[in-house]
Amino acid sequence: MDVIFGNLDLWGTAIKNTLLVFFGGGLLALGLGIIVGAMRVSPVPIARGVGTLYVTLVRNTPLTLVFFFFVLGYPALGLPKMSTLVLGILAIGIYTATYVAEVLRAGINTVPVGQAEAARAIGLPFGQVMSLVVLPQAFRSVVPPMMSVFIALLKNTTVAAGFSVAELGALRATINDAAGRPGSPMEVLLWVALVFVVLVMILSFAQNRLEKKWRIAR
Repeated sequence: MDVIFGNLDLWGTAIKNTLLVFFGGGLLALGLGIIVGAMRVSPVPIARGVGTLYVTLVRNTPLTLVFFFFVLGYPALGLPKMSTLVLGILAIGIYTATYVAEVLRAGINTVPVGQAEAARAIGLPFGQVMSLVVLPQAFRSVVPPMMSVFIALLKNTTVAAGFSVAELGALRATINDAAGRPGSPMEVLLWVALVFVVLVMILSFAQNRLEKKWRIAR
């Protein structure tokens, strides 16, 4: 247990940054994913084209290269300075948004076409048709795959460790570099793995609660 109690400050910083990257990236991915998912089913050809191009380019690019662009390429563009933590959130959020968009698009396709047509028949514009009629039903049908996307996002936060973000993936190196800190590399990795298992179990519990709640609501 010395590896934990002898490094409480490092564990606290690592867990905090991991959660910041997860929640920040998750909120960005969800918001952007909803917009892109709606664009993918839009009746406007330009919107569909832009949505398809975004998903095709970003989803087919390795996450590590996306991090390279934001953490190393962004500062070289002379744009306003951001911390590596914020750049990491942007990288993982923009990348994960493509998966959120595709999951939502699959959910949208499960909603009967007649419901959207009825909403348009009473004069609702596309935005209101999506937000009031289609998306609420689509979200109910995609809870398991959507949660899988966010579980993958949680585990992908470890990529940020390679770009100077002090999160759980970087904890082994951080403890090793700190003079006099207890803990072998393998012991640290095992504890980090256990933390991720606990976090994933929490997300799985949330998934089960949402499925039960929305199943009753139907």
